[in-house]
Amino acid sequence: MVKRLIIAVILLAVIVGGIVGFNRFRDGMISDFFANRKPAPITVSTSVAEPITWRPGIEAIGTAVAAQGVDLAVEAGGTVRQILFKSNEHVEEGQKLLQISEREELADLAAAEAELELAETELARARTLRERGVSAVNNLDTAQAQAASARAQVAKIQAMLQQKELTAPFAGVIGITQVDVGGYVTPGTVYATLQDLDAMRVDFALPEQQIGRIRPDMRVTATSEVGEYRASGKITGIEPKVDPNSRLVTVRAEVSNESGQIYPGQFLRVRVELPDEEQVIALPQTALMTSLYGDSVYVVRDGEEDQKVVEQVFVQPGRRDGDMIEIVSGLEPGDVVVNAGQNRLSGGAPVTIDNTVSPAGTQPAEAPEQADGQAQAQEPAAAGAETETE
Repeated sequence: MVKRLIIAVILLAVIVGGIVGFNRFRDGMISDFFANRKPAPITVSTSVAEPITWRPGIEAIGTAVAAQGVDLAVEAGGTVRQILFKSNEHVEEGQKLLQISEREELADLAAAEAELELAETELARARTLRERGVSAVNNLDTAQAQAASARAQVAKIQAMLQQKELTAPFAGVIGITQVDVGGYVTPGTVYATLQDLDAMRVDFALPEQQIGRIRPDMRVTATSEVGEYRASGKITGIEPKVDPNSRLVTVRAEVSNESGQIYPGQFLRVRVELPDEEQVIALPQTALMTSLYGDSVYVVRDGEEDQKVVEQVFVQPGRRDGDMIEIVSGLEPGDVVVNAGQNRLSGGAPVTIDNTVSPAGTQPAEAPEQADGQAQAQEPAAAGAETETE
């Protein structure tokens, strides 16, 4: 019995020892594997940090306004007798658009012209008698005054007739008719809108901090969210007053609209072009990473055994323009910076560069050998072009 117990204890010790030894051996092998394991290179896309010509600008949101645009209103009340235009028709300056009933004024004009004719006759007679010395001076003065009054009355009635004959103050596109023939209108009633669509004004607002950077005649670019409208123009006016509520200053620019794609009141994106700046290092915005520790980028360095590795470099970003961002400090010209794939990187991680697919707006970095080959290929072509030109 004792012998069997001893054998069982020995067997149990052997089994337990084997299990413990196997676990230690396995843990040791796993530790050695991960300690000596080289991580697979991560595929990234890169851009070269090189000085460029920075074209800064100020972005704003504006509203299109016709260079000439008015709501046409009735000057004198009455019944609409004629509508001489169609909606969305192009009209010329001075073209007759609306006729208000003028029968009463025509009758008054006939009477006034008859009185004027009589007054002119009396004035001629008074002058003749005065020249002959058979009439008093005050008779001639009275006749002159009556003639002048009659002429003024005729001019007044003619002006009233002109108020009932409405014409286009300038050439443009007329809108939808707001009145009907036979309808009674009162002074001030709007009967249509007239807009000159050949040229457009754009009104937009800028923060007060930007006032010192803008001036009249600066170039602007306006784009529309609808269609493919894009036009250039210049600033024509800056409001000499800052809105105390919004701290914004109103700016007006003029742009062309020869295609007629933009209508008054439409939403536009405006960019004020500032003077170019040379030797500015800029990168795609996708290359910049922001964390609690600051802004950084991954720079590709040469590692061991011709392996490329990345180094996290903290930088100071500056202005942003479209897809690009200025790097004020932290990088040197020629540094190759990762612009896609950073979420899987850490300092010292090996990478493989693949620039066949780069984020929109980025300039992929070229391998030095490839760049040299392209330069050598371009030199003979350039020499051939010069020979041909000569």
